[in-house]
Amino acid sequence: MRANYGSDVIQPVRKLPTARSAARWRDRTRPERQRQPDRTRRALIEAAANIFNSAGYHGTDSNRIAREAGYAPGTFYIHFPDKLAIFLQVYENWVSAEWSSIEVILKSGASARAIRRRLSRAVLEHHRKWRTFRASLRALSATDDRVHAARLASRERQLETMTRLLRARSTPVPSRARMLAQLLIAEALCESVADGDAKSLGIREEEIIRFLDESSRDLLSR
Repeated sequence: MRANYGSDVIQPVRKLPTARSAARWRDRTRPERQRQPDRTRRALIEAAANIFNSAGYHGTDSNRIAREAGYAPGTFYIHFPDKLAIFLQVYENWVSAEWSSIEVILKSGASARAIRRRLSRAVLEHHRKWRTFRASLRALSATDDRVHAARLASRERQLETMTRLLRARSTPVPSRARMLAQLLIAEALCESVADGDAKSLGIREEEIIRFLDESSRDLLSR
C-alpha cells in the first residue's frame, strides 16, 4: 500500500530568479523587441544619454545602461563594442540636435537681430541642459584619442554646416579660422554660464548673451 503523506510532503524549494536571469526571461518573452534592432539601439542611446548627463561617463557602465533601457546586459554588446562607443554616439546626436535647432532658427524669416538673440539663448540652453555630459566630454577629449578625434571630426562637420547655412542666407562666408573662432567663443561663453562660473564671478547671464550676439553679428548681418 502506498503511503499517503497528504499536505505534509515537503515540496522542493524554488530558486528565486536573479536580476540577470529575470532580464533574460523578459527578453525571451518579448521577441518583437528582439526583431527591432533599430528600436533597441535607440533605446540604449537614449538611456545612455540620460545617465551620462546625470552620473557622468565614469558614473555608469554598460550593464546599467542596458537595464535602464529595459534590456538584459548582454544586449548592449550586440549594438556597441564598449561604453565609449555609445558615448560617442550620444555626442554625435547632441551636436546634430544643436545644429538642427540652429537651422530652424536661421530659416525662420525673422530679422538678423531677432535671429541672433534666439540663437544665443538656444545654444546657451542646450549647453545648460547637458552640463554634466559636456563636462565628461571635455575631460575625455583631453585624455582619450578616440574622443579627441571625434571632436575634431565634429568641428569639421560644424564648419561645413555653418558654411552651408550662411550661403543659404546669401551671406558672405568668412574664413575657416574666423568661423572656428566664433564656434569656440560661443562654446566657452555658454559653458561659463552652464557651469556657474560667470555667476560666481559676478557676471550676469544677460551680459554673456550680449557678447554672444556681438560675436555672431558679422556672420548674420543680413
